[in-house]
Amino acid sequence: MLKIAVYNQEGEKIKEENLSPKVFGLEVKPEFVHQVLTSILANHRHNYAHTKTKGEVRGGGKKPWKQKGTGRARAGSIRSPLWHGGGTVFGPLNERNYVQKVNKKAKELALCMSLSDKIKDNNIFVIDKINLLEIKTKNFIQILSKLIPNYKNNKKQTKKIILSLLEKDLNIIKSAKNIRNLKIIPATNLEMLELLKSDYLLITLDGLKKIEKRCLAKEK
Repeated sequence: MLKIAVYNQEGEKIKEENLSPKVFGLEVKPEFVHQVLTSILANHRHNYAHTKTKGEVRGGGKKPWKQKGTGRARAGSIRSPLWHGGGTVFGPLNERNYVQKVNKKAKELALCMSLSDKIKDNNIFVIDKINLLEIKTKNFIQILSKLIPNYKNNKKQTKKIILSLLEKDLNIIKSAKNIRNLKIIPATNLEMLELLKSDYLLITLDGLKKIEKRCLAKEK
């Protein structure tokens, strides 16, 4: 049975929790994770690039000169792609669709693989609960320094941390929101993309159990 240590906010190990190997003990398949990641990034992509065709460029309604007798080439509009200031041929259009379909089971499986990889590298820290009686960043930094190895809240701290809570706690959120390289994500909204971008995951025990339950439900 796969186990993970559970700490209190003083950094003391209080127990070990059993985890499902179907969620946290998976073999990571880089090709599959890359495929899901590519689809997620593509679905987040916004299509802003757009060039105007000759039908969209302003002006050019009048024929510049008569068809015959001038000695010049025939021309129907000054907005032809051949003219300076005319339309663009084969340019990017904002009608392009970048969406790539990926089913929910694949997303959840990729999330489980990312969690399995983080547990394998000992980069997930589970805390039984966090109690902050007041909004104070200094107090929360002390909790981080007791749980995260070599943690210091300064410019040299480059490791990215995700704080994942199951229930909304304004004292925790407001105390942690200004801490460098720390992002707060509800446990119900945790995604593979954010896990891959982070170095450590700090999560409450009930939040971890919620994710486990969610992933196991997708298997059925």
